[in-house]
Amino acid sequence: MLSPVSHLQQHRALLKMEYEYEKTEFERQTQSMGLARKVKRGMVWWPVAISRSYYNSLNQLVLEITRDSDTDIEHQFEFGRQVCFFAQHSDGQLRYLNIKATVSYASEDRMVLAMPSAGAIAMVQSAAAAEGATLGVQLYFDETSYQAMFEALDAVINAKGNRLAELRDILLGSAPARFREMFPARFPWLNAAQESAVNKVLSCRDVAIVHGPPGTGKTTTLVEAIYETLHREPQVLVCAQSNTAVDWISEKLVDRGVNVLRIGNPTRVNDKMLSFTYERRFEAHPSYPELWAIRKELRQLRSKGRRGSYQERESLRSRISRLRDRATTLEVAINADLFRQAHVVASTLVSSNHRLLYGQRFGTLFIDEAAQALEAACWIAIRKADRVVLAGDHKQLPATVKCYEAARAGLDRTLMEQVVQSKPMAVSLLQVQYRMSRPIMEFPSRWFYGGQLRAAPEVEHRSILDMDRAISWVDTSEMDFKEEFVGDSFGRINKPEAQLLLDHLEQYITRIGADRMLAERIDFGIISPYKAQVQYLRQQIKQRVALRPFRNAITVNTVDGFQGQERDVIFISLVRANEEGQIGFLNDLRRMNVAITRARMKLVIFADASTLSHHPFYRQLLKSISDKR
Repeated sequence: MLSPVSHLQQHRALLKMEYEYEKTEFERQTQSMGLARKVKRGMVWWPVAISRSYYNSLNQLVLEITRDSDTDIEHQFEFGRQVCFFAQHSDGQLRYLNIKATVSYASEDRMVLAMPSAGAIAMVQSAAAAEGATLGVQLYFDETSYQAMFEALDAVINAKGNRLAELRDILLGSAPARFREMFPARFPWLNAAQESAVNKVLSCRDVAIVHGPPGTGKTTTLVEAIYETLHREPQVLVCAQSNTAVDWISEKLVDRGVNVLRIGNPTRVNDKMLSFTYERRFEAHPSYPELWAIRKELRQLRSKGRRGSYQERESLRSRISRLRDRATTLEVAINADLFRQAHVVASTLVSSNHRLLYGQRFGTLFIDEAAQALEAACWIAIRKADRVVLAGDHKQLPATVKCYEAARAGLDRTLMEQVVQSKPMAVSLLQVQYRMSRPIMEFPSRWFYGGQLRAAPEVEHRSILDMDRAISWVDTSEMDFKEEFVGDSFGRINKPEAQLLLDHLEQYITRIGADRMLAERIDFGIISPYKAQVQYLRQQIKQRVALRPFRNAITVNTVDGFQGQERDVIFISLVRANEEGQIGFLNDLRRMNVAITRARMKLVIFADASTLSHHPFYRQLLKSISDKR
């Protein structure tokens, strides 16, 4: 077993491999991929229109752009990502502008970009105004996240004689995780496993883990643990790998009356979410109007430049200096107020490195969805805390690693996985699930969780239709369906399987009845591991007249897109159909665990049994479903 420092040095080397691979791959795709494919993959907004430019509450000069609101293409633009601009001219050539900007805010059809200068905005406006030109924005390689992770690893490797060094040796070494003696608190609204998990969090001195399989109320448990911790500590830091996960737990905390200060751009864009972002709180502060007026005056004074006599210029410099000092004093005071009032500071793991959090220290750090986060990303936030609580499920979606060699060498093994293995006493497994009926739950419980899950009485026997089978496999092996390959990023497609799935969807909706569907708001999820299949299914649903009244009740997405979600009915298209029994990344069973545990009452799998049954997981899953007939 490697020492903690040696392990981290190895992890850093693997992260460097991932960095080099991702950067090279990004540059290759950027140069070789056509504009239409980049748009489809969410790497590019094109064409875009310039809306306006202004100074935001953080005194950043920003440019607001919009795109066609009718598009249903999901994009990868989010807070903190770097972008570059280009213009396509009448000759079809793309001309890139030598300007980099940072995403400050992004919704489906509107993006706000922090610009380097007024001159940069003028260049973009000029490019957009050129005759026959259309403006576009493209993601740039994300150096910022890697830089933050490398800095964090270096800090942990070099830590000596401080709390960070202690946490390093406990989390990665043989030093035991310690717990205080305390009388267990009672929470009648939680089940026994959830109550035990909250008490373990409250008593831990170093680390505790809340292991939450699908539907077991991990978020409920974590919110309770945070709420109770705040009775003992004035403030905690709450992080997650993605903005979506941060938004979700932040919203639940706000519902409990907790004052949350959200650092970064929420993806769930609504007034409730925006109201507790740092920017909105900053603008709402009583001192902000004075600060805004001073900043405006400073910009006006600076624009006067070197005009006037020597005495006038000296007077101007003195005036600017006094105003700048006053602006700094106001900024510091507003920041101090906002952080003093906040019970919870919430951000993504990478955004915990934001300049607003420099010098901040927290008694407890909570990391949600920790099983999806690279270890290096976790250390960014751990540096700011005295103890850490990891929540998630290492049997579901793993951390994303694009370099195969780095993943195989262990980069995709998360900090949570390591602590679960080395510190089992720190782990609390939530065992009662409130999502799935018992027939849907049984196989994943046996395969992934040692048969320890049980269905709550209120969901155990529920179903949509009388005498309906809760789980079924529609075998396409006798139908001569064949998969097609459509590119590295999009993978595979199986159009006949998609059409069969939609036929079954129409039939099942007919059996339920349109009136009941709409009255009871019964919802459907259609999942495929492959992006091409997802896009094809979305297109076909739009073309089916019979499904038109129910489109709002039908969500189509990849497995990753369904993480953390649930639906009454789930249809899964597994796509793979070939004579060699090749199943590609369906070998990643953690993704399949996510897919088959999204359904509340009905799960239907569409797949070629002859292809998939080469793998013991799918063979056992098919046998389990067949045995229920």
